[in-house]
Amino acid sequence: MELADNSLLQLCRIKSDGSSLHTLAASGQVEVFTNSESTKKITDVAALLGKSTGLALVDCSASSETIPLLTQAVDLGCCIVMANKKPLTSTMEDYDKLISHPRHIRHESTVGAGLPVISSLHRILSSGDPVRRIIGSLSGTLGYVMSEVEDGKPISEVVRSAKNLGYTEPDPRDDLSGMDVARKALILARLLGWRINLDDIKIESLYPKEMAPSVMAVEEFLGTGLLLLDKDIKERVSKASLSGNVLRYVCVIEASRCEVGIQELAKDSPLGRLRGSDNVLEIYSRCYNDQPLVIQGAGAGNDTTAAGVLADIIDIQDLFP
Repeated sequence: MELADNSLLQLCRIKSDGSSLHTLAASGQVEVFTNSESTKKITDVAALLGKSTGLALVDCSASSETIPLLTQAVDLGCCIVMANKKPLTSTMEDYDKLISHPRHIRHESTVGAGLPVISSLHRILSSGDPVRRIIGSLSGTLGYVMSEVEDGKPISEVVRSAKNLGYTEPDPRDDLSGMDVARKALILARLLGWRINLDDIKIESLYPKEMAPSVMAVEEFLGTGLLLLDKDIKERVSKASLSGNVLRYVCVIEASRCEVGIQELAKDSPLGRLRGSDNVLEIYSRCYNDQPLVIQGAGAGNDTTAAGVLADIIDIQDLFP
């Protein structure tokens, strides 16, 4: 079934307004399925068309509940395109099933939105060039926060400003916990062949466990909790500055180490020069030894993520002339 231009425009308007696609059902132009209904429809179509037509199942959710459907679609010969990080950071058993046909899966938008991170790594590895180190700032929110505190602003003020600008989740602790960066680091590490899980990654949260969402309400965290973080961050910024360095929240994948947290970095390095909410990734390999391959640009946003997903859908069609 092809959607007419006016239906596509209506889809765009609904999503731009933040509304649910269920509102389309009232128009009578399309059918909207939910839960078990949609699962059966998808598997029926995948069984009929999956192996021969390049049919792609696209997962732009933020849920781990799509994993059974994705693995079933893979078994039926369907291609997979993902912006959802959770299936790729589930157990190794789930991961192995998803990548069992590696040419039939694309997930550029899971790390760096539309930036060519995954494809660049694939090309380097396919050429036989061993990657020895990856370091990157992969959170637009935390990139903004760390570059602003570098200018002497209290982290409490910076986080509230970031929330007002729409850079953070409704509860900023979803960003400050480092879990999103850890998921991206795990995806990259597994691409390098590492057989590790999320629990194997050392994660530095920017707030203590006493301020966790299960302990402290978001209003209290924004009102008084954040203020308690100011002193420590200010001291760390000052210490780094005395050495001519800056603080950045990064992921590091090197040797047997995979961790995310605050690191002191040289001011004149690509990561040290980072300002605002851009993402930056440095890849060191045999060929990129003294001067790393640097990938930088907008790493978040609906437009960049959608562009990455669309590019993956188009790219995968080359397998089915």
